[in-house]
Amino acid sequence: MHYRLLAPLGLLGVALAADCANPPSAPSSTAAAPALKSIGAQAMLEHIKVLASDDFEGRSVGARGGALTVDYLTSEFKRIGLQPGNPDGTYIQRVPMTGHLSAPQAMVTVGGQPFNLKVPDELVAWSYRREDAVQVRQSELVFVGYGVRAPEYDWDDYKDVDLHGKTLLVLINDPQIPDPQDPSRLDDKMFKGKAMTYYGRWTYKYEEGAARGAAAVLIIHETATAAYPYQVVINSNSGENFEIHTTQPNPHFPPVAAWIHRDRASALLKAAGADLDTLKQAALRRDFRPMPLNATIDITVAKQWRDLDAANVIGRIEGSDPKLKDEFVIYSAHWDHFGWNPKLPGTKHDQVFHGAADNASGVAALLELAKAFKALPEPPRRTVLFMATTAEERGLLGAQYYASHPLYPLPKTLADINMDVMNTWGRTRDIEVIGWGNSDLEERLVRAAQTQGRSVRPDQSPELGYFYRADHFEFARAGVPALMTSRGLDYIGKPAGFGAASRAGYISDDYHKVTDVVKPGWDLSGAVQDVQLLFLVGYDVAQGDQYPKWKEGTEFKARRDAMLELGR
Repeated sequence: MHYRLLAPLGLLGVALAADCANPPSAPSSTAAAPALKSIGAQAMLEHIKVLASDDFEGRSVGARGGALTVDYLTSEFKRIGLQPGNPDGTYIQRVPMTGHLSAPQAMVTVGGQPFNLKVPDELVAWSYRREDAVQVRQSELVFVGYGVRAPEYDWDDYKDVDLHGKTLLVLINDPQIPDPQDPSRLDDKMFKGKAMTYYGRWTYKYEEGAARGAAAVLIIHETATAAYPYQVVINSNSGENFEIHTTQPNPHFPPVAAWIHRDRASALLKAAGADLDTLKQAALRRDFRPMPLNATIDITVAKQWRDLDAANVIGRIEGSDPKLKDEFVIYSAHWDHFGWNPKLPGTKHDQVFHGAADNASGVAALLELAKAFKALPEPPRRTVLFMATTAEERGLLGAQYYASHPLYPLPKTLADINMDVMNTWGRTRDIEVIGWGNSDLEERLVRAAQTQGRSVRPDQSPELGYFYRADHFEFARAGVPALMTSRGLDYIGKPAGFGAASRAGYISDDYHKVTDVVKPGWDLSGAVQDVQLLFLVGYDVAQGDQYPKWKEGTEFKARRDAMLELGR
């Protein structure tokens, strides 16, 4: 269901509540009271300070900081009293990975003239091939618009063009189709209008290029449509990249994957006799066809790689109902970040990607939730798993591995509730759902929020595609109903616009940067409020008589229906 995002907050909360058809009552506050009381801001802050400290060196996969993090989480799960989450009697799910260190060089030839691309300021490129040097030679550059094939929208940017061995230049996000009745808006009938679909994600662009035999795919970075500045691309991809271990070519990536800065892409196209803005307009038509450019590209990616084991850390509280304890509710939060880069200027503190908000805060919330469930007078009827996933920053790899190698049957997994970047700025009157309209977990959230006197908003920035950018997406793609919330915008005791400004400031100043540290002005009372809310939702699922369900028209419903039918 679509809601106008300009609706007054109070009316929106009422509208969402009214949308719940014959809802059961909210979870019992009496039973939950000791658990809710146990969730504390100071305890969360102490966990964040440890995980985001210089000593933990940015919690990188396959590095000392990652190993320290796994040891810390295992120790904390034991201290809280969780049982081992792996049926083998350990707290660890081994996730086999390969780390790839890529050193790219690139040269474009336009009309016989060289056109240099500086790495990484203008081009960031990598490869997952297990070769000493991956080479793309004299590959024709082809502009493929948004690089989307979406039969449900009668859309195909590729038509029948053979692109084997070509290098694709592609726009980020979905085709931005204007509403024919109001050109200032996007058409809701095409690619969900303002909301990003999976076709808009960079992962899709690489997957589609690989499926078509492209030698390389270059995504044109634009801050507005990518949802983060180009520096994030550099920080996220210029070091060691990771994949789930395979001896075969990775089907999700072409031989060379790359991002190119918008300004340099524009200059390249101009040298080739084209104009980026004109091409973007052409790409908004259904009759668009791939456009060869008067240019070729040579890319060499020198490679080093290593095989390693990463770890999902999992604790468990066994259900109290003998008939239901073999059914599961999962809480998840990723523990990894981008490590330590000694090549950066300054002291070690200036070189560590601390990841305090992203996602030491989510891990701290996970630990507080585990403590809260242990504080219940009796465990819930179903088993609750607490999963700290690895390698989320590297492509949701830990969650992806669990979804394809589950320790417990997915047909009996009722929900995943994921936490990523908690509220560090104080209490709010509202909370957002990322990807509103997917499952009836949202209705449980609305009921629980009413017990706090709060309202629930749909995602205020659906064009940024947050639903596809965190671990819950891998559970959803596997068919498991998933919920992820985001900090609200209506802050108690703060001026109008504070929430939006703080969120935008975090993205521009701290997201995936060494400056994501614990700030002097942090107020975790809002995080406590949100963790208590997510406790109530998970407790409701763990105690309830009904499985959460995907809503009609959601792309994940068919997978879940087939899964449950097969499991009968």
